[in-house]
Amino acid sequence: MPPVPLAPYPTPPPPYMPPANTAQSQLVCSGCRNLLLYPVGATSVCCAVCNAVTAVPPPGTEMAQLVCGGCHTLLMYIRGATSVQCSCCHTVNLALEANQVAHVSCGNCRMLLMYQYGARSVKCAVCNFVTSVGMSTSAVDQKA
Repeated sequence: MPPVPLAPYPTPPPPYMPPANTAQSQLVCSGCRNLLLYPVGATSVCCAVCNAVTAVPPPGTEMAQLVCGGCHTLLMYIRGATSVQCSCCHTVNLALEANQVAHVSCGNCRMLLMYQYGARSVKCAVCNFVTSVGMSTSAVDQKA
């Protein structure tokens, strides 16, 4: 009996790629916290991983992102909020914007130091000591 030729495995369909001229936006899934891409104009997005449906913020709403200080989950929030509570670990995170500054006392000479959002440490101009910046700040001021 002659050998029977085997049919090749079917190739999987290519992943969906939206047309190049379609504008997209992104948000974090309310179920599994994955980053979701969606076409502009959508009112909700169904996650392909966990099937959770996440509502899309109204058009014109500016969103910002931060990483939770408690569990390192990516959080998205409406720009302008002063704090964001993580839905995973319930940590309340300060939501400082790029134009905001905070204060901390120098770990050596106790001089009050001002540093910009995002800094992990600040160097004292008086004694040159480098102070690590923690997750909480004593005061937050808008730049004038």
